Amino acid sequence: MYGTLGDFDELEREAGKRGIRVVMDLVLNHTSNQHEWFVDSRQSRASAHRDWYIWRDGKGPDHPPNNWESIFGGSAWKFDPVTSQYYYHRFYPEQPDLNWRNPAVEKAMFDVTRWWYRRGVAGFRLDAVSNLFEDPALRDNPLLPGVNNFGDPRMEDRYNDHLSEVHGILRDLRKVADEYSAALIGETWAGTAAELKQYYGDHGDELQMPMDLAFTKIKTLSAPEFREHIAGVDAGGSWPVYVISNHDIVRSYVRYGDGQHNDAIAKLMAGLYLTLRGTPIMYYGEEIGMENNDPLRKEDVKDPIGKVGWPIEKGRDGERTPMQWDDSPNAGFTGGKPWLTVSPSFKTHNVTAELKDPNSVLNFYKQLLAARRGNSALLDGDYISIHPDDPHVLSYLRRTASQTVLVVLNFSADPQVVTFDFSAQGLASAKPHTLLSTMPTREEPNFTHFSLEPFAVYIGEVVK
Repeated sequence: MYGTLGDFDELEREAGKRGIRVVMDLVLNHTSNQHEWFVDSRQSRASAHRDWYIWRDGKGPDHPPNNWESIFGGSAWKFDPVTSQYYYHRFYPEQPDLNWRNPAVEKAMFDVTRWWYRRGVAGFRLDAVSNLFEDPALRDNPLLPGVNNFGDPRMEDRYNDHLSEVHGILRDLRKVADEYSAALIGETWAGTAAELKQYYGDHGDELQMPMDLAFTKIKTLSAPEFREHIAGVDAGGSWPVYVISNHDIVRSYVRYGDGQHNDAIAKLMAGLYLTLRGTPIMYYGEEIGMENNDPLRKEDVKDPIGKVGWPIEKGRDGERTPMQWDDSPNAGFTGGKPWLTVSPSFKTHNVTAELKDPNSVLNFYKQLLAARRGNSALLDGDYISIHPDDPHVLSYLRRTASQTVLVVLNFSADPQVVTFDFSAQGLASAKPHTLLSTMPTREEPNFTHFSLEPFAVYIGEVVK
């Protein structure tokens, strides 16, 4: 469906010529129900691959083994009449979970990574990595008040998410990756900075880059909320990996936009996650200000989540629409019929149009990435919070032994004025030298009366 292995090898070669390394997505938690392992597994209770998945008897007729729920609604257990047992699926019934307590599964999956490393893959983004293990006693999860978007009881996933055994697998997976100098990026969905830290490993021997997805859960443009979370992650001492949007989350352009300053806010968010200490992961379309195009009718929904949960849960189609290259039909993405309908915003927010507009979101991203790449403080410097109590302005220094950069972000729709005193950093008489700003070009700002326009971004060197 997505091309041949020869196509992939060509991609590797052409990417290498351009200094680009290819990282693949790897699903460790489950396979398709049409995978040869599962096809064999369901044939009989004595099948060679039976214990490669999680099969259990129910508590009685039409009663699954426990109360665990699928992330996508309903029971996480599917009854299979072939052998009169249930199998466990954390996600869709078509995605049965592998049994990572079986050493044969571990060996087979580790060999999958070796096969791709030998083809030149630089590493993996590990899908749903926190879900690899389940409580062997199958204890019921504790219930919480209310219901979720699917109408199911809310529950704490105490016995089928973030179990401690995951970390042993990640340490061993890392040993395999280290044989090939490969990188492991984790979709960990850690709830706190402390939980996120666990995925680095006590000795930095698990994931080099567990994704910090907490930004996607901050619902408003709140300088204090972002500041507090950044401080928690940065204090962990490991290398942060910041994400503001992905294929499962309403786009940041929609989450934070106010309908009037959306492009300015898109630049503000870029100014944040592309200047923090760590690695930013960009979701396609962020760099042009793409917005959601959610289905308006149930019959238009493609995502099974939306079909089950409509109208409360509309699914994830809206954030997965085609990349907007130009203003031709289907935004230049295809001459055929795309799987999902292109957002109407493609007429104004597309690559071709924004390349011509010096004030576009895309050109700001290009300038910002160029500034980042050419500045050692933005690449590798420490993070030092400034004005920790300001309710509207988030500001910080990125600093190396030889260079200091100031980042100032106005999270408010109103102008703001702040004062900077860098005497504590040994820069009492320092002056600013602007690297990039969303405000009109003018004289260098004054540290004693630093004026900011609504949603402004300022990035400048602090020069002695």
